Amino acid sequence: YVAAATTDEADVTKAVDQLTQAMLHKDIAQLNALTAENLTYGHSSGTIQDKKAFIADLETGKSAFNTLEMLNQKITLSGDVALVRNHFSAEAVNSGKVVPTEIENFQIWQKQKGQWLLIGRQAFRF
Repeated sequence: YVAAATTDEADVTKAVDQLTQAMLHKDIAQLNALTAENLTYGHSSGTIQDKKAFIADLETGKSAFNTLEMLNQKITLSGDVALVRNHFSAEAVNSGKVVPTEIENFQIWQKQKGQWLLIGRQAFRF
């Protein structure tokens, strides 16, 4: 069991990294592959988006990043669910204006058909 948990934790870490890079580089295919159809994506502003709206904002450039990284990450596994807390550190670009963004992030990942998918995310200011 410990070996499986270690493997799952490594796989979740990889999925978070892949999602972060997909958001940074506007990789729409990867964003689609890493997010569940029933995704609920909460922003620190209180706005909540479904999968389609989350990806559309990145695809159109409404949401864009010069830099983006997840820091101080902690993963808690519970069966086929992974709870991920991290610090979202970015240089976001909104309407051509650079906006430094430092927020806390809570992600919920679920293993579906052998693959970890993001099913929920909530960001909050601290």
